[in-house]
Amino acid sequence: MAEGDITAGLRAALDRDDASLRLRAAMDAGTRPNDAFIAVLVDRCAVEPDFFVRDMLTWALTRHDASLVVDAILPELGSPFPQARSQGLHTLSKIGDPRTWNAITPALLDDEESSVARAAWRAAAGLVPDTERAALAAALARHLGRGDIETRRSLSRAFVMIGEESGPAVDAATEADDEAVRVHALATRALMDDPDAGFEGAVDHARRVNAQRHAPAGPDADPVAEQQAPDAPEAGTPDAEQQAPDAPEAGTPDA
Repeated sequence: MAEGDITAGLRAALDRDDASLRLRAAMDAGTRPNDAFIAVLVDRCAVEPDFFVRDMLTWALTRHDASLVVDAILPELGSPFPQARSQGLHTLSKIGDPRTWNAITPALLDDEESSVARAAWRAAAGLVPDTERAALAAALARHLGRGDIETRRSLSRAFVMIGEESGPAVDAATEADDEAVRVHALATRALMDDPDAGFEGAVDHARRVNAQRHAPAGPDADPVAEQQAPDAPEAGTPDAEQQAPDAPEAGTPDA
């Protein structure tokens, strides 16, 4: 069968309405790799609506020649379509070619689309050279406190992947002015200390620690509180007698 016919058939299969048929087509493309499939698979990654099919597309790409796949994916990182960028980054993280580290630019790490940023954080944490780990952690620390719980979980896991080189950046963020940043940093430090811990539990622990650290000072340390709580009158003074009346004598109705 001619190459054009092969690619046309794959494109048609990946364009079917039934997600299960698209999943099977992507699986077949990975089971029987053909260099001609690479461009078709990459193109479909940018528009495929089903998560499981997208994941199978990535799997199929990892079954092909890595250098050819990387060459096809790199232009996707500059695509105006967020899904093309995020899926391209996801695929690069699965391929794990150290040479692609430089393709993960600050613009991708700071992408306003959370799905793209999350994929960039994971890919960067998996590909970063040892000499760049601390610098990457410092760059990612700017995003502590950002987004929903899924975004925060992804960022914390990226710090765990980077390792102890993340420590200084994360620890510094535990003293940030922004409470959301402090709590996220404390939760991240808890995960770094125990990578098998759940993120939600780490966040609960972080909130307790943050509350203890920033609890209001007691009256002894608060001049305003001291002014609002005057000393009790001394015994024997008229004020003391007015505020502390004698107990009723035995035998009276009150007693």
